[in-house]
Amino acid sequence: MSAAGPDTMDETAGPPAGRRSLVGKLVRLGFLLVALGFGGWAVARQWDAVVAGFARLTWPALAGSVAAVVAALLGAMLTWRTLLADLGSSLPLRPAAKVFFVGQLGKYIPGAVWPVLAQMEMGRDLGVPRSRSAAAFFLMMPIQLATGLLVTLVTLGWDRYGWLLLFIPLLLVLLEPKVINGLIGYVLRRLKREPLERPLTRRGMLTALAWALAGWACYGVHLYFVAPQGGLLFAVGAFAVSWCLGIMTFVVPAGAGVREIAMVAVLAPQIEGGSAIAVALSSRIVIIVGDLICAGLAGIAARRNPV
Repeated sequence: MSAAGPDTMDETAGPPAGRRSLVGKLVRLGFLLVALGFGGWAVARQWDAVVAGFARLTWPALAGSVAAVVAALLGAMLTWRTLLADLGSSLPLRPAAKVFFVGQLGKYIPGAVWPVLAQMEMGRDLGVPRSRSAAAFFLMMPIQLATGLLVTLVTLGWDRYGWLLLFIPLLLVLLEPKVINGLIGYVLRRLKREPLERPLTRRGMLTALAWALAGWACYGVHLYFVAPQGGLLFAVGAFAVSWCLGIMTFVVPAGAGVREIAMVAVLAPQIEGGSAIAVALSSRIVIIVGDLICAGLAGIAARRNPV
């Protein structure tokens, strides 16, 4: 019996894992540089209007925007906490907030895995199985996308955004607990991990959807504080659709650049270009500040009230 030599095996084998990883990093870096390049060009082209747009923002408006973002992030945390409890790990509010908010800071690091890895490790210290933390994390995306698209259709109108209906049937299927439980079970079997002890229930899913909708309302208030021209409903829809487009582009950290480009395009009927860019950049800064505030407060609260 003859054995294939190294050269023979290399002819049929795929690219080495290290090379694939390098190519993936280069693609993400290239996409980010292109997005930032176009964004920088747009800002430079309308610099005077952008400066004037920032000048119109007041400190009370920015403070109200930050407060609304903190409320929206709380809604996201409660969405995740509801899913985790429905899957069998009911965490008290303070430690749940620490795991979620501190873990979410990982979204600013290139690569999509850091938030879930952080939440898995911190959750394990509280007795939450890694598989359960991962399931709750990955369920957040279809829930936020489905509710975000629904909010867009209701607030911005079916005539301009009716094409989003194409995505809703798929998302509704992915939100059916029987389908979700089947997918989670399949993935865990392929990974040779133990199955989840408790399946996701319809009640848990509906509660998570309600918290997600509350989060979108708060995000709309956040945008309304810095861009009241189109009204509150318009602000809710404008942020929802720009967030959804940004999160679909997961190759860049936290949708950097993509969400701002989409927001400027959505705001265009109500706000001239330079001011729209200022609003989009202000929104990004306010959300970063909100993330830092929530992570800091959650960490302090959890330290003072250990479980």
